[in-house]
Amino acid sequence: MDTGRYNVLLVEDDLSAIDLARHAVVECCPKIDLTVVGGGDAVLEWLNGSAAKHEQMPHIILMDLKLPKLDGLAVMRTLRMHAGTRDIPIVAFSAEHTQADVLMGYQAGANCFVPKPVDLEQFREIFSERLAYWIQVHQSETVSATGDDAAE
Repeated sequence: MDTGRYNVLLVEDDLSAIDLARHAVVECCPKIDLTVVGGGDAVLEWLNGSAAKHEQMPHIILMDLKLPKLDGLAVMRTLRMHAGTRDIPIVAFSAEHTQADVLMGYQAGANCFVPKPVDLEQFREIFSERLAYWIQVHQSETVSATGDDAAE
């Protein structure tokens, strides 16, 4: 059943970026429930705990590649190996976005790579455009997989 709400997991350790993301959600995307986890090791613990409690997995993950302890590339590789998280779209971002960073992001499992948002407008764009795209793709795949479109 579609509740019209979308769970977005933001994996970010920069407090100013977290604050901007929260403001962007409030301003432009009231249907998004934003969960923030501050590091690579913490996100794996959070996801494992959510799966163990049978909580809904996020519809999409926004992942900073430069995280303390366990970087975003390692986290994405781990997520792509597990059935419960392998198909969750991941939008990766990094302040450093050389061609090599972008390539490594895609190789690790990112569905999309964007430069790290540095202001409110850039976060609004990610939430209103990038997330809308991946949520729409996810919904289309879910409808096709369940056959719900056959009744229309």
